[in-house]
Amino acid sequence: MTTTPAATTDAPADVPAVLGLDELLAAVTDPAGREILDPATGELVGRAPESTVEDLDRALEGARRKQPEWAAVPDAERAALLLRAADAVEANAAALAELLSREQGKPVQNGPNALFEVGGAVAWLRATAALPLEPETLFDDESGRAVLSYEPIGVVGAISPWNWPMMISVWQLAPALRMGNTVVAKPSEYTPLSVLGLAHVLNQVLPEGVLTVVAGGREVGEALSEHPGVDKLMFTGSTATGKAIMRSAAGSLTRLTLELGGNDAGIVLPDADPEAIAEDLFWGAFINTGQTCAALKRLYVHEDVHDAVCEALTRVAAAMPMGQGRDERNVLGPLQNRAQFEIVADLVEQARAGGGRVLIGGEPAAAQPGYFYPTTLVADVDDDNPLVTEEQFGPALPIVKYSSVDEAVRMANRLDVGLGASVWGSDPDRAREVAARLQAGTVWINKHGAVDPRMPFGGIKSSGFGVEFGVEGLKALGVPKVIAS
Repeated sequence: MTTTPAATTDAPADVPAVLGLDELLAAVTDPAGREILDPATGELVGRAPESTVEDLDRALEGARRKQPEWAAVPDAERAALLLRAADAVEANAAALAELLSREQGKPVQNGPNALFEVGGAVAWLRATAALPLEPETLFDDESGRAVLSYEPIGVVGAISPWNWPMMISVWQLAPALRMGNTVVAKPSEYTPLSVLGLAHVLNQVLPEGVLTVVAGGREVGEALSEHPGVDKLMFTGSTATGKAIMRSAAGSLTRLTLELGGNDAGIVLPDADPEAIAEDLFWGAFINTGQTCAALKRLYVHEDVHDAVCEALTRVAAAMPMGQGRDERNVLGPLQNRAQFEIVADLVEQARAGGGRVLIGGEPAAAQPGYFYPTTLVADVDDDNPLVTEEQFGPALPIVKYSSVDEAVRMANRLDVGLGASVWGSDPDRAREVAARLQAGTVWINKHGAVDPRMPFGGIKSSGFGVEFGVEGLKALGVPKVIAS
């Protein structure tokens, strides 16, 4: 089994099927494939197809043949198909969310959960379909006339991560398809079934051949990143892998959008109300059990409110149950894989050894199955401790005390990352002044990580380049063309 099932004809289904979990799994699994285990229980979720580089070659050849036909479809019709695709995902939300919970670990129902992620995929499909992108008259006067428009790039390769596999896949494929490109997507080896399931639902609506998923190992991802048949590559993942992709893409001058690792800083100003901001701080840091590129990962708190913020945040953390995702009481799930569990555990131990004071968490339950690391807050940690300087990508937040805002800005900016940041305070004007000094692609005030499909999102420094979302993100999936007369 090489690729995700697609629509059987070029005519999309009038009424997409509403599938149960068993039907969805049967459509995307391979009995001879690789075992995918539930990170909360260790139980078998399904067997993922193991595609090869040869399968990737065939998928890219098919996408290349299909692309001119897809590009010839009027933009309004492509947008309408994205809206129908959104309807199909929404109709299948229950099965998709349960599959996502079993494979990735996040709760189905509570908190920013699996249903939340499926809903985000729906919202981004609809928002992308609605974005305006009309030809722009640059000038029209006695000297002449120049009009700027955007044309499809061709074949887009999309490599998605394991933390938000469905939603980030949509972030990549929706604007690519809207712009008239065909897409070959490669999901993470940890969460292939979620992306295969999503594509199976989408392909009930989309014409055959415009979207193909190739689920394979690292060698498939490496081949995709250097393949001459790819005109644009979109990647969300680690900075180290992003650098490797840049090297691979250089030979064919493949266009890139790279959303890479972050280590987002938050600054709590001395006028902040600890009780008012505590829950938003918590979700800024611990959404998806901390497994989010643009999560709050290091918190700088002014000495005047430091203790009160620590106390309020600890109370909120203590009230957030963690456990198996299909238990409706839980709002947090496990880490998705053993490697990430060990990274978080090691960083917390380094913080403890460096004098950090663990306010809550820090000790996984020895008898509990799954990759559960408890929600952990560490105060009195130095700014050069590895828990602060390295991206933990899990449920452990260091809290660093500062004395002056200048000191906090210096610490926030000193790392070679710049995906997101946030400022927390009661005076909006003062908060905006501090936000303007922070080096990040997006700076939020009194919230963190609140992405929006209308608002461009991307990183600076080692957090990548290029933007997604909004009209700017749509343009990034096209090539500009000026006609001057």
